[in-house]
Amino acid sequence: MTFKVNENKSLNIKTATGEYKVNFCRGGIKQADKYIKNNKALIITDNGVPAEYAQAVKSRLSDGKILTLPQGEATKNMDNYQKILSTLVENNFTRSDCIVAVGGGVVGDLAGFAASTYMRGIDFYNIPTTVLSQVDSSVGGKTAIDFMGIKNIVGAFYPPKAVIIDTDTLKTLPERQIANGLAESVKMALTNDKELFELFENSNPLENLEEIIYRSVKIKAEIVEADEKEKGLRRVLNFGHTLAHAIESVNQMEKYYHGECVAIGMVPMCDTKIRERVINVLNKLILPTKPDKEDADEIIKACIHDKKMSGDDITVVYVSNVGEFRFEKIPFSKYEDMIRQVLNQ
Repeated sequence: MTFKVNENKSLNIKTATGEYKVNFCRGGIKQADKYIKNNKALIITDNGVPAEYAQAVKSRLSDGKILTLPQGEATKNMDNYQKILSTLVENNFTRSDCIVAVGGGVVGDLAGFAASTYMRGIDFYNIPTTVLSQVDSSVGGKTAIDFMGIKNIVGAFYPPKAVIIDTDTLKTLPERQIANGLAESVKMALTNDKELFELFENSNPLENLEEIIYRSVKIKAEIVEADEKEKGLRRVLNFGHTLAHAIESVNQMEKYYHGECVAIGMVPMCDTKIRERVINVLNKLILPTKPDKEDADEIIKACIHDKKMSGDDITVVYVSNVGEFRFEKIPFSKYEDMIRQVLNQ
């Protein structure tokens, strides 16, 4: 399969909560009015995103206002949520107006949650500008803010009216950030798409970035359509995330990005017969495959607080063959042994 974004492909996602298109178009950010149907928009971005992206969107709309927030996970808080609401009220936004997110997952989560609650819900458009947000958080309708130190504890399922994926916005990203996002694509491939994994193995991922993003979003779209609110199948998207979230809580994102934590988390959840292949792909992307040994005990303790725990057992997503997965409920002691085995390699 050869895919070029300038073919203007799209994927239609239909769930009980709403229906929307994910539009793949190189240069799409400069054609925002093609997808955004509202006349008035609050464009939310952060200071880590090139300012010209939000300006490009604004220039295509008849009435646009830009709100720039600080970069980073710490921005996803109640104060900035209130700041967005205040901006909407002070500028007389109504139910016929909209919010547009231009940025990564933090901006999308926060802007989407604000849109879901203002006047009981106004239109929301998402323009993700990182690989991680393009392949993962921009699709699926999850919106949230952090509260009392707990990540994504306040939120809503609120699908956007449309998603615009413009790979031109990735040109300013450092390679580490690109690899950070591709970790989620490796996750999709390992659980659902053998051919996509082989694309990582047998080619230069950076030369096939558009196809990887498209195929990753297609996988997630199919999962979300089948299980929007994570009651069953959608839990497969948590592959590698139990250990990843524990690493994040111990290191507070100081050592690793989210995708790097996911990369580490996937390794012990892969059968030994495919583990070398997985590690080779992660090494190719310059992604870590195990955390620092000095953090091991704290990380394992943090896993105990995972929401997938039930008594002394934990439910994990396990990959025994590339492109296949199963949910498995195992004693936490066995899970700990699996992690320590990888740590000691």
